[in-house]
Amino acid sequence: MIITFILFGLLLVFAIYAFSRYNSKKAATIAASWDELLLQHVHFYKMLNKERRELFKKRMGLFLSETYVEGVALQLEELDKVLVAASAVIPVFGFEEWHYTNLTGVLLYPDNFNKDFSFENEEEGRLILGMVGTGRLENQMILSRKALRQGFSPENRGNNTAIHEFVHLIDKMDGKTDGIPERLIEHAYSIPWLKVIHQEMEKINTNSSDIRSYGGTNEAEFLAVASEYFFEKPSQMQKKHPELYKMLLQCFHTQETIHKS
Repeated sequence: MIITFILFGLLLVFAIYAFSRYNSKKAATIAASWDELLLQHVHFYKMLNKERRELFKKRMGLFLSETYVEGVALQLEELDKVLVAASAVIPVFGFEEWHYTNLTGVLLYPDNFNKDFSFENEEEGRLILGMVGTGRLENQMILSRKALRQGFSPENRGNNTAIHEFVHLIDKMDGKTDGIPERLIEHAYSIPWLKVIHQEMEKINTNSSDIRSYGGTNEAEFLAVASEYFFEKPSQMQKKHPELYKMLLQCFHTQETIHKS
């Protein structure tokens, strides 16, 4: 009986060792294939040093191991998965460990869609680029592949739909999508954060700001829109909106050394 138990234990240890080695080799292969795509398309990644690029890719791999990415009426390509995973990692890269506990999957549609998730007809109202699901789509994100790819194009820097939606998801993790991501901001900082938000929203709504007008809709949209700007054009935000930049730097635990563009 004791010998059987020992043999079982040895087999279990060997199985775990073999499995971990297999996964390590698999992860290394995937990471190598991603590097060129990230350097070509993701400005945030290009600003990282070699060591942090490796960490970034590992974080992408972790995200994809926990979250499925599926295409709806399209053939999913490697670039799609890379851009979705990069979008998930960018806002939380400043945190040593992060899991999107309120997300199980990302559905990728070919183009913009309407509130009924129709995209096949050129009907009026097909204006949605991305959204965090609710109701029957709770814990899912829906993105337009067209918007996903445009968000990472050089001419569109500062308007990134996928980053926008992942920031909404982070905001929602405390149970409310209200522009105060309590998982990121300590309670003591929520009042000064709201003060900055309302000052900047007033500038948007009086046409006195270069932050995209949609950020003036409400606090939640301001956080998402300002975050797009922060991660895509950090140097410009630092010059034009120094107080907001400083607050977001603290919020996302982002190192200034990677914010030089």
